[in-house]
Amino acid sequence: MKILGIGNAIVDVLCKVSDDFLIKHSLTKSTMKLISEDEFKNLISSLKIEETISGGSVANSIVGLSQLDNAVGFIGKVSDDKLGQKYEDGLKKENVNYLYNKKKESISTGSCLILITPDSERTMCTFLGTAGKINPQDIDEIDIKNSEMIFLEGYLWDEGEPKKAFDKAIKYSNKSAMSLSDIFCVERHKPQFLDLVQNNLDIVFANEQEISSLINAKSFDEVISFAKQIKKNVVITRGANGAISINDGEISECNAQKNLDIKDLTGAGDLFAAGYLHGVINNLSIKESLIKGTELSSKIIQKIGARI
Repeated sequence: MKILGIGNAIVDVLCKVSDDFLIKHSLTKSTMKLISEDEFKNLISSLKIEETISGGSVANSIVGLSQLDNAVGFIGKVSDDKLGQKYEDGLKKENVNYLYNKKKESISTGSCLILITPDSERTMCTFLGTAGKINPQDIDEIDIKNSEMIFLEGYLWDEGEPKKAFDKAIKYSNKSAMSLSDIFCVERHKPQFLDLVQNNLDIVFANEQEISSLINAKSFDEVISFAKQIKKNVVITRGANGAISINDGEISECNAQKNLDIKDLTGAGDLFAAGYLHGVINNLSIKESLIKGTELSSKIIQKIGARI
């Protein structure tokens, strides 16, 4: 297996809303907020569902890699309930090797309400459900060892059992990559994420805001200096300014694509990571990998949802 993703197994529920809906429910545009199951049901009660997808950040990347004909797998915790079955079926349909044996849990399968405003921004309200309860027993070291690389997401990291699951996965991995996921994740777990980035990971994905927050940078030059010092592969997306990789001190850049008909920014970072990692595991150059990531993310933001 080329890449094994480990992440939140979340059923995405996509709905279009007005800016007023966000204001009414005290939601901050373009962020992810954790909510309870009751809050989830309350929010969705007045909305029209556009689409439901087997989602989660790393899962979106893994599906993208599968669609590029790479052999990939995924570990993510669901319950043996209706949504859990829907999740598993959705990934298998995309030729992803789903490596988690679900059982009846005391907590339901996780779901994420993705609210798309007219400006194409997405605001996420996530009920993590059993997804956030991942533990070391859910990680099979043989599956890890049989993969060329693992890909983790910051959304999944938390103190306690999830941290132990991360540590186990990284310990047995041949190579490890991780996305910082979200600025709130970075702010919440800054010392731990910084330790992971400096000492445990081979490839780090972040947007400019996330990586700047991680090291309290006042300028992008500070980010570049930091990335050069740690001698890892730090891959940063910069919106209209394109993407940049600082790999073992060497800088490669790729421009953003222009004149796109943007419909929904859901999954832009996830599909960028898929394209980039496709390049890495297929021995493309760093520049070619950046181009592939940009190509996929440009494609995904011109449609609704996180599936090409």
